[in-house]
Amino acid sequence: MSKNKDTVVSLSKHKIACKDCSLFQICLPVGINGEELERLEQIIQRRRPVKRGDHLYHGGEPFRSIYAVRSGSVKSYVPTKNGNEQVTGFHLPGELLGLDAINNKMHSCSAKALETTSVCEIPYDEFELLSNELPVLHRQLIMLMSKEIFEEETHTLLLGKKSAEERLAAYLFSISSRYHRRGFSASEFYLSMSRNDIGNYLGLAVETVSRMFTRFQEEGLLSVERKHIVIHDLERLKMMTGAVPGKGGEQFFCLRSS
Repeated sequence: MSKNKDTVVSLSKHKIACKDCSLFQICLPVGINGEELERLEQIIQRRRPVKRGDHLYHGGEPFRSIYAVRSGSVKSYVPTKNGNEQVTGFHLPGELLGLDAINNKMHSCSAKALETTSVCEIPYDEFELLSNELPVLHRQLIMLMSKEIFEEETHTLLLGKKSAEERLAAYLFSISSRYHRRGFSASEFYLSMSRNDIGNYLGLAVETVSRMFTRFQEEGLLSVERKHIVIHDLERLKMMTGAVPGKGGEQFFCLRSS
């Protein structure tokens, strides 16, 4: 049997249907029926593990697919002229990435796995054809792109108007909320991203991030053991984000990509 055929057999043996995935309600549109789901599953090209430090794609590469994170985490970033990185987002299980490349048909940023990560790859041309037939998919795509714009705006506001304490509190509260929506603990989780990446994303020096973590720990807000975080007072953390009044209660600054 050829190498390609071996790969196909290996992937099919370990294939997990969308309907059996624990992230089913997060990744897929509400209201999709069984027949529509089956058609969507047919266009998912492959599911593959990505090792820590490996890329899903690089900036400048042609856009071909949207990616859904099944497990692990991914950071998106733009290389700078001096050879460093500008982090643009962190992507957790159930979240999509690659949507920003739809307009120019080229990736403007790179996406790198922060740990061993499993993803679903959805070829966009096939997804677009299918969404023309299934309005529920088209609506979902519009909602996701709108969300991208909103998160970009709120992140810009966060960097321009918030103190270092508020930025880190908002970041931790965002991670907590996103894990909670996926059925995980809201108060205890693992931060796969480095302090340097967090500071880069929040527009803070890594020393400031470390100092804020130390202060939060001394004040009893949370406990830190390397990258393992335990939040002891979620309500207090929520208040520290600099919440502003909004319709239906408080509106918090959400960080890309929630």
